[in-house]
Amino acid sequence: MVLLLVISVFFIAHLYILQNKEIPIFSDRIVLSYLLNFAMAAAILIFIQSRFNKKSSQTGFIFLAGSGLKFLVFFMVFYPFYQQDGTMSSTEFAAFFVPYACCLILEVAFLSKQLNNQDY
Repeated sequence: MVLLLVISVFFIAHLYILQNKEIPIFSDRIVLSYLLNFAMAAAILIFIQSRFNKKSSQTGFIFLAGSGLKFLVFFMVFYPFYQQDGTMSSTEFAAFFVPYACCLILEVAFLSKQLNNQDY
């Protein structure tokens, strides 16, 4: 629930900034980027939560695998589109990096909280 709320706030703020700079707000696959980053982060968090008590020593590896998956999706889905003109503009970079960073920070905070509350 927190993830959905935070990513929604970032999405609205991102669109607001683009609109104020008179940049097309739905260009650069921004909606797809936010949706995919949210879906992958939610899946990673749900998977970690469901497996945490059983194999807590592997939680970090699950997190790293999820991060690797996100990079793979970027290079398969977004990078070819962004490189069609030979360069990646700052708006293209922001369209992927802002939701990625937002989700990554929330994932790290969640994982950190889980690990700090663990009894050894």
